[in-house]
Amino acid sequence: MGTTGAEQVEQAVAECVALLGTVTGRDWEGVRAGRLEWSCRRTAVHIAEDLIAYAGQLAGREQESYTPFDLVLEEGAGNADALRVIGTTGALLAAAIRTAPREVRAFHPYPFRSANREGFAAMGVAEVLLHTHDIAEGLELAYEPAPELCAFVLTRIFPHVGPGETPWRTLLWATGRGELPGRAPVTGWRWSNNAVIGTERLTLEGVTPAAAADLAAVGDGGFPWIEGGPMDGTRVGAGLVHKQYEEGLHLPEWGMYVLVRRADGRALGAMGFHGVPDGSGRVEVGYDLVGAARGHGYATEALRALSRWALGRPEVRTVVANVERGNTPSQNVLARAGFAQVAEDPEHLAYELREPGDG
Repeated sequence: MGTTGAEQVEQAVAECVALLGTVTGRDWEGVRAGRLEWSCRRTAVHIAEDLIAYAGQLAGREQESYTPFDLVLEEGAGNADALRVIGTTGALLAAAIRTAPREVRAFHPYPFRSANREGFAAMGVAEVLLHTHDIAEGLELAYEPAPELCAFVLTRIFPHVGPGETPWRTLLWATGRGELPGRAPVTGWRWSNNAVIGTERLTLEGVTPAAAADLAAVGDGGFPWIEGGPMDGTRVGAGLVHKQYEEGLHLPEWGMYVLVRRADGRALGAMGFHGVPDGSGRVEVGYDLVGAARGHGYATEALRALSRWALGRPEVRTVVANVERGNTPSQNVLARAGFAQVAEDPEHLAYELREPGDG
């Protein structure tokens, strides 16, 4: 995919500072920032607070909570000084993103209690874009950020929001700041970093719409793959994920996960769900492993973890899988993971794994 998100942070900050730098002589303290309860001045300081907070989380590899510090501007600092701080904290976040290894995750509460470097980049860009909008609205300035910045945010941390007419209008609508034809107003919202599920040897990393689009288009999805990967099945699955996203039907935890080996950070294959659980609590799982990774128990280990995670959700009672009759290795994986064959037809065998005690 060719980006860590550092460049997007720098671009968003540069656009913010350039716009607001034209009005530093105006009263920011006495003007409300758009629909917020804060003043324009307080909102500008908040941008800097978020940028340095995200940099601290990522650089410090915080795992359990936010780093316990705060940012305070010196007494007498003016509006131009606030913009200098935004520029500096943006540079610190970009540096933290660039120096963090791809597999590093740090604490963020929503919704799965962690984010990777791309997630922190997207959150940082979102804070800059949205709060620059709020300040610009309060000061009656025209502001529309680069479409690619808005798309970067939407395809990383708003996977549950289908694309709208334009990326900027969609982002404003998704955060309760605007309207989109055919969609109800948003009154409460959260962004969503990708989910991860850990096993002894693997990390199952949730695939974002951005990664899915890249994989479907014969890219690597931002993952370093072992030789031979990704497989065709992974690319087909990624295409389905991206199609669901475009149709507004994608829920990130019920999408696709790339299997990453902890020992070397290399991707071995993919596993995931064909869609959300149905009304009876059934959800279908599928998987694909690079040839060089087969025979080591990776698929079984991942399937046990993903199935256990699914059955731990209140909306799931049964995990199902359908396998071609001639695919003996895949049938063996299902059996080792605890699945039982329940049906067959001339071409496929059907397997199920039920929650404990569900006869």
